Amino acid sequence: MLHQSFLEHYAQIISTSSISAFDEKIDKSNRPIIDLLAGWLADFGFSITIQSVPHTNNKFNLLAKLGSGEGGLLLCGHSDTVPFDEGRWQSDPFTLTERDGKLFGLGTCDMKGFFAFILEALQTLPLNKLKKPLYILASADEETSMAGARFFVEQQLIKPDMALIGEPTELVPIYKHKGHIAQSLNIRGQAGHSSDPAKGVNAIEIMYQAIGQLLDLQSSLREKYKDEAFSVPHVTMNLGHIHGGDGENRICGQCLLNFDLRAVPALSDQEALAMIDAALAPVRDRFPNRLSLDLMYPTAPAFACKDEQNIIELAEKLTGKPAKSANYATEAPFINHLGCDTLVLGPGSINQAHQPDEFMSLTYVDPTVSVLRQFIQHVCL
Repeated sequence: MLHQSFLEHYAQIISTSSISAFDEKIDKSNRPIIDLLAGWLADFGFSITIQSVPHTNNKFNLLAKLGSGEGGLLLCGHSDTVPFDEGRWQSDPFTLTERDGKLFGLGTCDMKGFFAFILEALQTLPLNKLKKPLYILASADEETSMAGARFFVEQQLIKPDMALIGEPTELVPIYKHKGHIAQSLNIRGQAGHSSDPAKGVNAIEIMYQAIGQLLDLQSSLREKYKDEAFSVPHVTMNLGHIHGGDGENRICGQCLLNFDLRAVPALSDQEALAMIDAALAPVRDRFPNRLSLDLMYPTAPAFACKDEQNIIELAEKLTGKPAKSANYATEAPFINHLGCDTLVLGPGSINQAHQPDEFMSLTYVDPTVSVLRQFIQHVCL
């Protein structure tokens, strides 16, 4: 039976804004949601650690621990949300609204709402009889830099046996996903009058050569790195945004290209970045000091579950669904570095994420709570 506290917890979580964004005007501290979760988990007997995440706008991680000993289970979620589209919601994004068997609100699905499911799962468990520790992590800035997860893993504070990240997967276990690298290529030319091209350096013409090199690399990566576990089985490179020049009668003095690469687990971030550099080297040599290449934000590595503790088999048994891969990125590769079996597994659909009128279907409540309870019982009890 669903406790009334489930909806009360959910409502307070949604009403506590924790938007993370690269735009400083709308980026907010997540401290209020961290304090809210800390209070509730302390009431269950968890010991609470709150840490400031370096190089962020007043952001914090929360680690809650119950029980003692080695190993155990880690339940993870990020405490932040994306911004919302003003005027495109049918209800207040910060008010939990129940309609047609769905809970609407910013973060209901992706993914603050997951903490309400965790709290509900804890209600009827004999938490005083844990044989292994139960950990709960609420991280900062997943939607932007993943700074919270990066910082948490650097410290190596815990070494659980298994970890679940409650992103919206429709309760399908996700055991691997692609990574994400976003780069900005800037070409500095020399502007001048178009009537005499020799007196300038056309940045668009240099960019044309650079794009040729990137497309050759795209083809090479497509052939060399394949993973049939993915619906898009090859490495993808997308030339997503280009801008150059300011008039048809001027030699283009500046041209910018933003592009991304999504690698399969067999290709590391370091290898991918080195290959991009090598592909652009001939153009850089031809035009010294005119190319600069910068990461738009830190890379998110690809992820593959270690499965040393048979977490995949356990998750398939408890959910009744075969494990799959995903083309999007999560905090899983960082949590993986704790040395534990890691899966992405949570209620709701990624199709509702980052959308106006984001929602969580109430049909997920009972099966999600059941899966969480059974995982805690299997690993910790």
